[in-house]
Amino acid sequence: MIHHNPISPGPGRQAGVTLIELMVGIAIGLLTIAVAIGALMVSRGVSGTVSDASQIQQQASYAFRVIGQQLRQAASIQLNLAVQKVPGTPIEATDVVAFTPDPSITAPIGGKDSPTTGEYKLSVAYQNYTEASFTSASDVSLFRDCLGSNPSPTVVVSQFVLENNELRCAGADNTAQSVLRNVADFYVRYLVQTGGATGQPTIQYVDAATAGADWSGVFGVEVCLVLFGDEPISLPDGATYNGCDPAAGPINMSNTGTLAANRKNRLHMPFRNVYQLRSQGLAG
Repeated sequence: MIHHNPISPGPGRQAGVTLIELMVGIAIGLLTIAVAIGALMVSRGVSGTVSDASQIQQQASYAFRVIGQQLRQAASIQLNLAVQKVPGTPIEATDVVAFTPDPSITAPIGGKDSPTTGEYKLSVAYQNYTEASFTSASDVSLFRDCLGSNPSPTVVVSQFVLENNELRCAGADNTAQSVLRNVADFYVRYLVQTGGATGQPTIQYVDAATAGADWSGVFGVEVCLVLFGDEPISLPDGATYNGCDPAAGPINMSNTGTLAANRKNRLHMPFRNVYQLRSQGLAG
């Protein structure tokens, strides 16, 4: 009589896995998951950095558009196309034109190197006036300050300052509101021309203290902003960036640096632009 072993696999049966095979399978599965999570984290980090850089560039573009709109109009005054006629009279090509400056605007450009409470890094002013517009039956003003307001009928004022990592701006009411966040530095220099009396004029950059001796001699303004991102990034110890002030040198933005906690291991990007001022009203 032949006896069959009940635990040996017969035809059509599958043998189970051993404990070693099961442990090897689990280990391979865990290794695969670990590799996938690592790749996902790397991809997320790269995506976050790219998104951060794109957002910073958009913010910088907006800030320079707001500042540039005001600086390009600094010292501008009204051009009366028919100075010998009363307002509302039809204007003809033979009419006499003339600038009609407002004597209350004494300083179209100004600022402080280290502003305190109630002071501003950069101040811009230009004449406000009404004129005919197809949008209204009566004369209206089309000028707006840095906040999109038109609070004064005679002068448009925009005053910029950096407070608590925010670029803030105030109009004629002197009430500052936030324009941009995540601003690490707001740096302003002024272009003046010297040596004109000797026949060898020289253009040079000066700070507000030097320009303040004669604001009428300023014909250009350089504005620099350093913006930082929201996403923490992996940086080696001692990683640096170059800020706006050329005399400051490289700035350490890693954990070993002295920056505030909300700026350590963050992407920092400097942006710089130079604006030429109008000549009207600047000549003293």
